[in-house]
Amino acid sequence: MILLYRALLKVHTTYQFMIQRIYLKICIAKGLKVGKKVRFVDVPQFGTEPFLIEIGDETTFSNNVRFINHDGGYNALHFFKKYEDVRAFGRIKIGKQCLIGADCTIMLGVQMGDNCVLGAGSILTSSMPDGTVYAGVPAKYICTIEEYGDKALTTSSVYPRELESDRQKLEAYIKEHLPYTYKPVKK
Repeated sequence: MILLYRALLKVHTTYQFMIQRIYLKICIAKGLKVGKKVRFVDVPQFGTEPFLIEIGDETTFSNNVRFINHDGGYNALHFFKKYEDVRAFGRIKIGKQCLIGADCTIMLGVQMGDNCVLGAGSILTSSMPDGTVYAGVPAKYICTIEEYGDKALTTSSVYPRELESDRQKLEAYIKEHLPYTYKPVKK
């Protein structure tokens, strides 16, 4: 049964990968600008105007990221003569060496600076300066990238780096050595 599961998972993953790559190529053909060495866990949803989006080098996207580069809500105003020509489009620019967490939405008119982190589940409605970490709904300033890195050093899971080339050995090591400690309850 486990072999069947793994085979189905592999077929599904390969199919999803192919569809995402085709979608990415279509978006690039429509004008999406993607820098060098950009990493996609999943290819984001680039919206209906991918030509309004620019992504810097070495940026990483986690899964289920969405770009919204126009405000469709204005369609509700078009029933009124006074507002029939109201439209809203905005460019979106993501800097170099950024990380966008899982389930993020990036709104029109927003620019992320270089070396930024957008926390999982965030909705980015304002621009971010270089070297900052934002998170939340709407996303707000949390700390600098250096403060984030210093905190990461104190909570980092340490394992032999040579295990990174063999996922099964790495998973076995983590399973055996990761302590059973949990975050405290916030009051």
